Amino acid sequence: MRGARVSREQLEEIHGKYNRREFVHPDPLEFLYRYDSIDDREIVALMASVLAYGRVLLILRSVDTVLTAMGTSPASFVAESSTRTLLRAFPGFKHRFTTGEELGALLVGVKRVLEEHGSLNSCFKQGIGRRDNTVVPALCLFTSELTGKAGRSCDFLLPDPANGSACKRLNLFLRWMVRHDDVDPGGWTGVPRSKLVVPLDTHMYKVGRAVGFTSRKSADLRTALEITEGFKRIVPRDPVRYDFSLTRLGIRGEASLEEFLTRIDEAQ
Repeated sequence: MRGARVSREQLEEIHGKYNRREFVHPDPLEFLYRYDSIDDREIVALMASVLAYGRVLLILRSVDTVLTAMGTSPASFVAESSTRTLLRAFPGFKHRFTTGEELGALLVGVKRVLEEHGSLNSCFKQGIGRRDNTVVPALCLFTSELTGKAGRSCDFLLPDPANGSACKRLNLFLRWMVRHDDVDPGGWTGVPRSKLVVPLDTHMYKVGRAVGFTSRKSADLRTALEITEGFKRIVPRDPVRYDFSLTRLGIRGEASLEEFLTRIDEAQ
């Protein structure tokens, strides 16, 4: 592990360059921009995030297929559909390991949560305690609530943090819905940005080890929390601030993660 120290100035330089709407594509986040209604957006964000695994072009195609089937207002679609309709909403759909029936079951859980709580936002924020340092306890309750009301296992789509999963896709969902800036559209209230956890993917894992935020060899929840704590020392109120811009370094051809890390080393 390099153990080099990264400064806020270095992170802000990357943030200023890449935290822009023009750099979002290709990313499932772009689907959220189509919806002004928060009721629609939170459902779109959940669907887009649970499918955010595998090749990015396949992800975009799968999310587009699902949202097309749900019509112009996903919230209305869920509210007005019966359990039977939701389970049959995506006939023949397959996204790697995920079937249309599994997605339909998840939407059954969403429908029942909305009927009880009014919104996914309301359901989630009820699980946040004042003394909680992160959203992890609330995320445990949120996934349990959705899975329980889905009537079947949703372990892959909605992994439980209590089992040690980094829950990258669910933390991505929270980043999209809680933060509001040039990239993240936000819309949720009552969930502090300071409690968000870094969506831990390969790129953020490399960054976290390289700058000494973690020495762990497994990209699990403990590692995600250590890396989050590292960013929190730099920007306490918004530890996920640099997530999007740093992941661009691993995606865009003109931006090299290794070059960025080398520059940090040279600055020591």
